[in-house]
Amino acid sequence: MKTITANDLKSRGISVLESALENQDEAIISVRGRPRYVVMDIAHYEQFREAELHSAWEAARRSIAEGDVLETTAEEHIARLQMELNENAL
Repeated sequence: MKTITANDLKSRGISVLESALENQDEAIISVRGRPRYVVMDIAHYEQFREAELHSAWEAARRSIAEGDVLETTAEEHIARLQMELNENAL
């Protein structure tokens, strides 16, 4: 994966990103010599998000199939969330 320095990005602008993404899907932007950000083409990002959502959907389906679900009313759910928030605030 190509690494771009923050200074290169500052001085050369978007052209350095276009160049880095010409033959690969992602590039790293380093700040003060350390990897800090990842940039990618929007088409690659959309594929990434789709895969992420599909994975979450599969996990939810597995939980339902295994009976690992909790059926409550909206009011009960809100009350449980408020209780958890209060416990975490302590």
